[in-house]
Amino acid sequence: MLNTSTSRSSLRGAMSTGLALLLGVFLMLLLGGGCAASKYNSMVGGQENVDQKFSEIDNQYTRRNELIPQLMGTVKGAADYEEGVLTEVTNARASVGKLQIPTQASADPKAAAEYLAAQQGLGSAVGRMLLTVEKYPTLKATDQFRDMQSQIEGTENRIAVARGDYIIAVKKYNTTLRQFPGNLLAGLFGFERMPQLEATAAERVAPTIDFSK
Repeated sequence: MLNTSTSRSSLRGAMSTGLALLLGVFLMLLLGGGCAASKYNSMVGGQENVDQKFSEIDNQYTRRNELIPQLMGTVKGAADYEEGVLTEVTNARASVGKLQIPTQASADPKAAAEYLAAQQGLGSAVGRMLLTVEKYPTLKATDQFRDMQSQIEGTENRIAVARGDYIIAVKKYNTTLRQFPGNLLAGLFGFERMPQLEATAAERVAPTIDFSK
């Protein structure tokens, strides 16, 4: 009789231990799944943020692209104005127009990087064109040029802000992909690192343009 009671007690103990182990495993899986889901949602949110910042850059670039023909039309009226400078801007603008602009930067990181690089080249060309205006005080003094100058400078300032926001968003997103368990989930669900936006060599050495003097 004692042996039977002992066997039953041992069986209940074993079952309790087994249930405790199963419960522990279940809780670990639940916590792990919750952590993975949270990290997945974080990566999705980071992707959406990058796309939003890219869209804002594109909006400002579109605005600048609309202003450039008007600016070029204004400076063409100057006698002996450097044709080579105007040609450079025209070619740079055409290069941008040939690119396929992705609606979402995260959907095609390579295309987004090429588009942003081309826009940087166009910005540098416009900057060099404005620098040559220093040789034409009569042109600088016209109301039409000063109005165009003001609009271009305002747009360039907004571009700089948008680019800064984009850089921060990309850095945050890429960091999320490198952190555990994001590094595991990224490969599993096809999340790709975004190429960071960097200044070109020409932009690093370009002098500051100040037309207020």
